[in-house]
Amino acid sequence: MSKILFVLTGVDYWTLADGTRHPSGFWAEEVVAPYQRFTAEGHEIVVATPGGVVPTVDQGSLAPEVNGGQENADAVAAGLAAMTELQRPIRLEDVNLGDYAAVLYPGGHGPMEDLAVDAVSGRILVDALDSGLPLGVVCHGPAALLAATREDGANAFAGYQVAAFTNAEETQAGLAPKAKWLLETRLVEAGVEVQAAEPWAPHVVVDRNLVTGQNPASSAPLAAELLKKLA
Repeated sequence: MSKILFVLTGVDYWTLADGTRHPSGFWAEEVVAPYQRFTAEGHEIVVATPGGVVPTVDQGSLAPEVNGGQENADAVAAGLAAMTELQRPIRLEDVNLGDYAAVLYPGGHGPMEDLAVDAVSGRILVDALDSGLPLGVVCHGPAALLAATREDGANAFAGYQVAAFTNAEETQAGLAPKAKWLLETRLVEAGVEVQAAEPWAPHVVVDRNLVTGQNPASSAPLAAELLKKLA
C-alpha cells in the first residue's frame, strides 16, 4: 500500500510568556489513533521530525483523565509503545513529498514551539497543498500552518476553512493566561478561517485536500476522512 508521512514536533517543551518551559511534545492520541487506522488499511507510516530527533510524547497525554479512563489510557500507551517508527524518524529536511500518498501533522504544544517557525516544514505544507496531496492537521498541529508562507509573505492557507485547538479549549485547559500567543488567534490573523465547534467534541473540517481536526477527540475521525481521500 501507500506511505503516509507523519510530521512530528522535535521539542519536548513549550515556552510560556514568562520564559519558563512547559513540558510538552506530541499528543499521544493524535498519533496513535491515525496510526492504527492507517496501518489497519495496510499503509506504511514514516515519521519525520526537524533534524531527525526522536520525538517526545507529552506525558500529560497519557493520563487517564484525558483519555476517558485508565483502560483507554493503557490502550493509548500500548499503541504508542508498538510504534517502532517513532524510534527511527527521518530528517524533515530529507523528505521527498513524491514518496507519500498523504501527510499528517499531529498536535501537542510542541508544534507551537518549533513547527510554527520551521521554514522546511512550511515549504512541505505549501507543496502538499499545491500538489493536491491529502493533508491532515489536528489540534495544535495547525501551528505549523503559520510557517507556510509564499514568496510575497502571504500565508498559503489564507482563505481555507480549518478546525484547530480553540482559544476556549486553551482557556479551559488553564494555559491560555500563560501563553505567549493563542493558536486560534494567530491563525485568524494569518487569514485562515477557523471553524470553532464545542470544546473537546470531535470536529473535522474538510476544505479541498486539507483535512483538519479541532482536538484529540478529532484524531480518529480525521484519519477516516483522509482514508476516504486515499481511496
